[in-house]
Order: sequence, then C-alpha cells, then structure tokens
Amino acid sequence: MLAALLLDHPFPDDEPLLHTADRMLTAGEARAGVTELAQRLRAGDVRPGTAVAVRLPNSPESVIAMTAIWSAGAVFVPVNAAAPAAEAERALEAARPAALVEPAPDGGLHVRHLDGAVRTYPDGTAFLTWTSGTTGTPKAILHTHDGYLELLDRVLGPLRGRGPSGRPPSPNLIPVSLALNSGIYNALFGLRAGAALVIMDRFRPREFADLLARFGIRSTVLPPAAIVTLNASDVEALSPLRYVRSITAPLSPLHARRFTDRFGAFVLNSYGQAEVGEVIGWTAADAKAHPEKVGAAGRPLPGVAVRIAAPEGEIGPLWVRPPRMASGYATGEQLADRIDAEGFVDTGDLARVDADGFVWIEGRAGDLINRGGNKVFPEQVEEVLRLSPAVAEAAVVGAPDDRLGEVPVAFVVDAPGAPPAPDEALAKLCREHLVAYKVPVAFHRVDALPRTEVGKLRRGDLVRRLA
Repeated sequence: MLAALLLDHPFPDDEPLLHTADRMLTAGEARAGVTELAQRLRAGDVRPGTAVAVRLPNSPESVIAMTAIWSAGAVFVPVNAAAPAAEAERALEAARPAALVEPAPDGGLHVRHLDGAVRTYPDGTAFLTWTSGTTGTPKAILHTHDGYLELLDRVLGPLRGRGPSGRPPSPNLIPVSLALNSGIYNALFGLRAGAALVIMDRFRPREFADLLARFGIRSTVLPPAAIVTLNASDVEALSPLRYVRSITAPLSPLHARRFTDRFGAFVLNSYGQAEVGEVIGWTAADAKAHPEKVGAAGRPLPGVAVRIAAPEGEIGPLWVRPPRMASGYATGEQLADRIDAEGFVDTGDLARVDADGFVWIEGRAGDLINRGGNKVFPEQVEEVLRLSPAVAEAAVVGAPDDRLGEVPVAFVVDAPGAPPAPDEALAKLCREHLVAYKVPVAFHRVDALPRTEVGKLRRGDLVRRLA
C-alpha cells in the first residue's frame, strides 16, 4: 500500500525527511503525525473504502494527511487550496467524502466530518485526481495502490543503480501543488526512491535556485511554465542541477534547448496522461548518448507499446499500451471508450517517431488547424514566433474563415524590456521559416496566455476571445 512509502521509509527516525524553505520534520516526526491523524480518522466516521478530502496549502502536513488517509484504509481526495469555493464544492460533490482535512487555527490539522451521502470505493482505490479540463469538464480519475506502485517502478527501474554504491539520492524538490497528480507523483516518486522531500508552497525562481544549492539537488521535475519562467528570469545559475524532467504538458524543443544552454542542465522531456501514467521518457544514458535529441519526449518506457496511426516517420495520432492504467473515472465516464481491441489507448495527441525510436509530440489532434486542406500544427508556428527577442510567449489557434474553413491566428505576449515587434516583422519571421499557409493572418497582443495551474495552454479560451 502507498502508505508504506512514508511509514517504512529507509530513513531512521532522527533523519530529516520533509523540508520547506524554513521548516523541517524528521522521519520520526512525520510517522508520528501520520499515526495520530489516522487514529482520529478511524475514531470518526471514516471507514475503509470511504473517502477523505484534503484541502491544505503545500506543506509537510499535506504529505502526512495523504499518508494517514491511506493508513486508515480510506481514499485520498485532494482539493486545491487555491481553488475558488465553487470549484472545491464541485469536487466534494463528485467524490462524496466522509470527512475533510483542513488547517486548524493553531496550525495543526482539523478533521471536519461531512453530512450527506458517503461513497464507498472499490477495494484497492488509493486516490482521485482530476483531468486538466483543457478540452472539457474535468473528470475524476480513480488510481489504485497497485497501479500507482507499478507506475513509480516503471519510471524508477531504468534509473536505479546508476550512482556509486551506498550514495543516497538527492532530495526530491516539489515545486507544484500536492493537490495535483503531478505533485502527488513527485512526492511518492521521491519516497519510493528513498529520498527526502523539499516542498515549495509555490514556485519562485530565486527561491528555487536557493533550494537547489542548499540541498545539493542534482535532478528535479518542473512543469513547462516554470522552465519558461526560469529562461526569462534573472537567475544566473542553478548549480548543482544536472537534469530536469519536464512534466504535466509538452515543452517546446526551443525552450528545452534554451534551458540546457543557459543553465547546463539537460531537460529530460517525458510524456504521459493521468489515466495511463508516464509512458515515454528519458534515461541518463540516453541524455549522454543523444544530446541532439533535446526536446523529444524520449523513448517508450519498459513494458509500454507505442503506435502511430500514420506511415513510418510521419505525424499521426498517438496510441499507447501501458502495463497498467487507472481503474476508471469516478464521474461516470468510461475509460474503455478510448481503448481498442488490442489494449491501446487513444491519447488524443499527435506524434512522430524518429529513426532512433525517440517520440516527438506535435500537439493535440483537436488543435490541428485545417487551412483549406493544408495542415498547420500550432506548436510549430509558436516555436518560430518565440525566436523573436520581442516575444515572450505565443499561442496559435484556428479562426473561422468563409473561404478556407480555418486560418491561423497568433496571440503574442511581448517580452519585458524589449520594444514590441510590428506585425509585419513577425509575419516576415514566419515566412523565413515556414511555408506560406502556416503564417498567421493576424497577431493579437495579450498580457498573458490563459493556462491551467500546471501550465497547460487553454486554447479554447483564445478561440472564444476571437469570437
């Protein structure tokens, strides 16, 4: 069970285990906190198979609450502390937990037992997470203890045993919310690897750099939005960082190369979805052997089969078959609707595989722009626009056109401190790198691009803005 990752952690009781910028809990203190909270949950209305929601800011207490719920035999339901009240209520209505863990006035943890119908979940259910909601209403995904352990070992397997004998892993830095699948995964990944955890309450470039140096962190994970922020920041060095695993959303090869060139840390892109876990990624050996592939998602992980529905080497729909996947949705949708007779899952993304077996993610199938029969991949145009020193960010969407059906339109965030580039200059830049039909017909300036909390672009918001 996942609770064992903390309760049976290899650190002795007096070893520091959970850190923040200004606090520390030893392994013994963390285990005592888990035991005490689990006893309180059992003494209330929490029974095995029922759910307990947690609404806490990023902190050691978030990890303790998650583990205590599993120790009590219950299902963990994370609720983002930064979410509006209406969104939090929708999450509670969907999950129907027996109790809610929230901050107590004295700084501890308060357990509030909830009225109403309580749902009982199938045996082995560990926790719920929600899809990003970029393409529709978020769905609650059911994760099992066995399935998530398999996912952790699927990724850890190629990485284990590569360092000097007896050398402990560097602490795992967690810069994303522990209410999100990416934050939960990062915390459990560290514990499974036998590492301490360093928890950020929110991402700040300078604090991130300070924590790397203080804890001697050699590898970490970051969402693309954080990588882009660091590229544009005044942070000069990220020593001793050597590898960054990009998570939650595709990172453009351009930003990956910029980060590697600037900070000397290789960006290991990866690919996965909440329903199937991480299925494509990098190893340190691949990074050393193929530095020219920076920006690729990597190669299929052990036990994962990948299929591109297109001729060899060309771009097409990406299907994956992992050894295990999420058990389903708590919100009524059917995961089986996306699975074919051979067990492959339709990811909804477009990709290609090169001659060395590296997978390159080209974008969402639903984002592809059909300009009079010519296909325009928005990410390709966006990468060209970001070549301009006057452009901090760019997003391209399809706008309705009576003659061609759709035409590409760009939304641009100007780079701070630089004079804005005229539309004509941006169009000329695109013509230098792209065929004519891929050049945007219009450029709109915006202060920021609409994104989810983990940095995924909300293209639908931009399409609605055009209307």
